[in-house]
Amino acid sequence: MVSSWSAKDRDRIAAEGLTFGEVERQLTLFRRGVSPVRLSRPCHAGDGIVVLGATEEEEQLKVYEAALLTKRFIKFVPASGAASRMFKEWYRCLGEGGFSEKTKEDAFVSDLKRHCFFPDLQAVVSAQRHDLEGLLKKRDNATILKYILTEEGLNYGRLPKALLKFHAYPEGCRTALEEHLVEAALYARDGRNCSRLHFTVSSEHQNAVRRYLQQVIGSHESRLQTLFEVGLSIQSTGTNTLAVDPDNRPFRDEEGGLVFRPGGHGSLLTNLNALEADVVFLKNIDNCVPDRLKPETVRWKKILAGYLITLQEGIFARLRLLAAGKTGEADLTEIARFCRKKLHLVMPRGFLKRSLAERRLFLFEKLNRPLRICGMVKNEGEPGGGPFWVDHSGGTDAVSLQIVEEAQIDRNDSGQRTLWESSTYFNPVDLVCGFRDYRGQKFDLTRFIDPEWSTISRKSEEGRDLLALERPGLWNGSMAYWNTLFVEVPLVTFNPVKTVADLLRPQHLAA
Repeated sequence: MVSSWSAKDRDRIAAEGLTFGEVERQLTLFRRGVSPVRLSRPCHAGDGIVVLGATEEEEQLKVYEAALLTKRFIKFVPASGAASRMFKEWYRCLGEGGFSEKTKEDAFVSDLKRHCFFPDLQAVVSAQRHDLEGLLKKRDNATILKYILTEEGLNYGRLPKALLKFHAYPEGCRTALEEHLVEAALYARDGRNCSRLHFTVSSEHQNAVRRYLQQVIGSHESRLQTLFEVGLSIQSTGTNTLAVDPDNRPFRDEEGGLVFRPGGHGSLLTNLNALEADVVFLKNIDNCVPDRLKPETVRWKKILAGYLITLQEGIFARLRLLAAGKTGEADLTEIARFCRKKLHLVMPRGFLKRSLAERRLFLFEKLNRPLRICGMVKNEGEPGGGPFWVDHSGGTDAVSLQIVEEAQIDRNDSGQRTLWESSTYFNPVDLVCGFRDYRGQKFDLTRFIDPEWSTISRKSEEGRDLLALERPGLWNGSMAYWNTLFVEVPLVTFNPVKTVADLLRPQHLAA
């Protein structure tokens, strides 16, 4: 179909950094459709969820501490999300000229002073020759919201979440960005006292984030007695996806040009793949807590890292044995047992009837993959994905541990819906990853994606319907062929901020 692209189309595709083959692949996905993920069963403690005992926790902490001398740690934080969705309700009220319900208006007026940004709001309102207390007394909430959300004031509606003030301290307020700096110094600091982080940001906010880091990083280095090494990257346009119309033909703008859209957080696999590290901590920008609650979060990050390193050592020892080609029946039996007991890998039917060479190759390919340890919390009703055993072929011998989002399953299938609703654990996006192989070389993470885990959704642009394709989610299909372990972690380690009201939860307020 390449010949059907016009010269203008070809230039547009090249400008995005895409190949014709990739665009054709995306069109094929639209036309063929994406099959829903097939759940086998939800994970539970003892069946897909590892629950560590107190002794095991202490052992993994010791492994982590020893690794600080030899391993390169880095914290990877997807931080490109705009704050606009946090203020959805406030935007609606701004458009309507105020709150339609008195209870919501009363809550807004009484709670406003509890927010970290209140002193900043007072300053910008005063600069406009208004009195914030007077506006509150008159209940001129539309004007107050204008000064919070728009460029006439704080412009919070256009900032990234990373630059919003989350927590108050005696010496001043900290943004989400700063809280992640502090966290990194507590568990991503190596033996040379270097604390490494990498933030992915939008191109729109990259300069603002860089300037802010330059302003604050020195004071945190002095206080925490560390040196920060911070990287910033943006989502590559080469991961964008073509939009199509409802008939699966390329969607075109008013000038007849092709339209491409961001490919979702799965596109960040390219950024993750570029990191140079032995152990990578992955956590979302809006999941952070004030200092008084950090100890438990930090402790569990160290435990998960120790658990990853312990498993890696076991995996690497067996891979070296397999690579030497001298494994006998007893060796293969032990390695298969390790795969089942420690990695929760399912052996195919008839595995024991295969030849030694076939079993050796199968086990080598299963073990020689990136490894991730995913913290999982008890499900308290937060929206998001969860840990499941997923059926890859319709048979009982092809299941694996995966993080699944509700949008990926067939909600019209009552059996699948029941399995989804019976899940008792939730994915807080609390991952520790290892993507070096047994020889110390980096895996190419793009080799372990399941492209069938893409999602198609209905959107609109310029008043016209279109279909958008999202790449497999970063911790979903983009890691589908990693070795995956789920470990129960305390709920206190998960404190996301999805709406501005979440900042007034007890976990985010000063004690």
